[in-house]
Amino acid sequence: MALVPCQVLRAAILLSYCSILCNYKAIDMPAHQTYGGSWKFLTFIDLVIQAVFFGICVLTDLSSLLTRGNDSQEQERQLKKLISLRDWMMAVLAFPVGVFVVTMFWSIYIYDRELVYPKLLDNFIPAWLNHGMHTTVLPFVLIEMRTTHHQYPSRSCGLAAVCTFAVGYILWVCWIHHITGVWVYPLLEHLSPGVKIIFFAAVTVIINVFYLVGEVLNNYIWDTQK
Repeated sequence: MALVPCQVLRAAILLSYCSILCNYKAIDMPAHQTYGGSWKFLTFIDLVIQAVFFGICVLTDLSSLLTRGNDSQEQERQLKKLISLRDWMMAVLAFPVGVFVVTMFWSIYIYDRELVYPKLLDNFIPAWLNHGMHTTVLPFVLIEMRTTHHQYPSRSCGLAAVCTFAVGYILWVCWIHHITGVWVYPLLEHLSPGVKIIFFAAVTVIINVFYLVGEVLNNYIWDTQK
């Protein structure tokens, strides 16, 4: 019986992400018209990750219900693949990237919002949408972790995947600066080349730490080590 509320919850979260993405894309911001469009912002990439992840969660729930009581080995095999994909996305992308976006955004915002979210953006992005992009991600992913046990990959494989994502995004940001001459985030404009390297290295370490936090938290909640 506990599965049904979880299904409804995941479907509601998926719909909320779809609404946030649609409202964000509907905003006529100058940044959307420049090189890279919305895809240069980690916040937008994270929203897509979360929407895809919860879409897979909903699809997994539906497949589980449809195959319940069915003895088809092929359907069972496909369901296991879907569950493995769901767990991998949770471990490597949804949790570490989601937590990173929320913590980094609000930490820098509190220090000096102009470095990450200039006041000019208030004219384009309403407060509720800002929180939808930068706040609710954390409780949503924590709810998912609490309601469902996720099988984490081996630590070396998981960290390698997280590092690949982090380095890939850093290279993407550097490429955009190479093409346009403008950094995606105003914060980077104030850093010297040497400090930028240290900053990018620290960012990579932090997102790896969040991966480890997710693994430990998952084990703690579900007591998998016992």
